[in-house]
Amino acid sequence: MSNTRFQAALKLEAQATPPIWMMRQAGRYHWHYQNLRKKHSFEELCKVPELAAEVAFGPVDDFDFDTAILFSDILFPLEAFGMGLRFGDEGPKLGWHLSTLEDLNKFYPLEQAVEFMGFQKEAVIRTRKRISKDKSLIGFVGGPWTLFCYATQGKHDGNLILPKVSAELREGFYEKILALLKENIRLQLEGGAEIVMIFDTAAGDASPVFFQEAILPTIKFLVEAFPGKIGYYAKNLAPASLQSLREVPGLTGFGMDHRTDIVGFLGNGSHFVQGNFDQALLFMEPGEFKKYLNRWIRPFLDLVPEKRAGWVCGLGHGVLPKTPEANIRTFVSTIREAFV
Repeated sequence: MSNTRFQAALKLEAQATPPIWMMRQAGRYHWHYQNLRKKHSFEELCKVPELAAEVAFGPVDDFDFDTAILFSDILFPLEAFGMGLRFGDEGPKLGWHLSTLEDLNKFYPLEQAVEFMGFQKEAVIRTRKRISKDKSLIGFVGGPWTLFCYATQGKHDGNLILPKVSAELREGFYEKILALLKENIRLQLEGGAEIVMIFDTAAGDASPVFFQEAILPTIKFLVEAFPGKIGYYAKNLAPASLQSLREVPGLTGFGMDHRTDIVGFLGNGSHFVQGNFDQALLFMEPGEFKKYLNRWIRPFLDLVPEKRAGWVCGLGHGVLPKTPEANIRTFVSTIREAFV
């Protein structure tokens, strides 16, 4: 019960046609998701396993992506620890923020937090049953650093002064969140996820030295717990940080955003590489989009299959709201027609 193209990419086997998976492929741009949102809140779509499975199923069934991904949110571990969480038009909001070491004492016990996250395991199980047997399934968690930024500032962007300078608070938070994320990953793998991606959006704001000292150790911890089962993505990651990430033993692969030339990273013999078409260009007029997409894939076509082994074709980041569905269909059909 998996996709042969995706499994070949994970095993770094040469193949003519790459698997296609887009981050945020189940979301606001898609009619299937929009219809569900008319009846249910975002929280319901995430926390009711049957609904989460239906959301994940929609784009895989419609666009014939090779993989589905758990439909959820990276912030639920913070809610599991008792920080409160609600979603509105302005985005996610926590009930309170970390500011002192004493605040960590407010966190619920680990056992209680792990029990809370059980809905994600059930959502994975339901999604595996909902999608066809020839599709793969990916899980995900938020990166510890990005979760710390949210826990202290309520967001993952901006100057990030507080999370960067609060070393003692950061380490105390890491101790608690890593224990929960480890169990969360275990739950998703037990539920049927083939790999679990770490989405670490805020890591792109870190200098290489800060990434090496304050972020990379958390990734190593999770990878060591599940070697060969963890992938990583952070948009706009510094080249030196990307290189240090690639040196983590047991990391199965990583995503790359559109700012980096991905071609030279393919066929590396040690990691799958996911990406990296510029998601904003999906808004081009259909005829121009098809022309541009064909130009984008030329460097990939110049490579023999062995040299692009491990490629998971997708976007530099997630599908944006209001993205024309017709261009998503064109993307998938063009890739499948070009690489045969």
